[in-house]
Amino acid sequence: MYASASAKYADLLYHDGLVSKPVVFATNKLVVIVPRSNPAHVASVYDLRRSGVKVVIGDKTVPVGTYTRQILDALGITSDVLRNVVSEETDVKGIVAKVALGEADAGFVYATDARSVSKRVRVVSLPAWAQPPVRYELAVVSASRHPTAARAFIKKVTSPRGRALLKGAGFGVPKR
Repeated sequence: MYASASAKYADLLYHDGLVSKPVVFATNKLVVIVPRSNPAHVASVYDLRRSGVKVVIGDKTVPVGTYTRQILDALGITSDVLRNVVSEETDVKGIVAKVALGEADAGFVYATDARSVSKRVRVVSLPAWAQPPVRYELAVVSASRHPTAARAFIKKVTSPRGRALLKGAGFGVPKR
């Protein structure tokens, strides 16, 4: 199996014949998290432009970093916010940890990751119109020795029960 938080990678592998046609099994959205005490008084994504606000984002080589840059571009505030970036993390857990521990004033993460630390952070929503499409995909690896089991797994994840479990965990599910 191959699972990806970015359709880009699964689609490239499919194009090269390394995986079967990817199936979108879940969606997500980006949010900004701030420490529960919110010392920088961040109430909007636009507040991240203020001098002295310490922002953590994903590295540009990982999906959350790519999505963050896309939303900043859509909002027209990329250079102002990037000036305040104090760390670029290689995964969402690093962003969540720095904000939850108060080492940063704000960070861009997936809504599902914000749920896991809801007692330590507050969520600042981002405009729906600026959200990049965050789609998670599954594909069977072409060289798999167990393709039948892999296809059965995809069927289970995309079944009504699988979709209900994903929704319960805070993910969106694609329209059928």
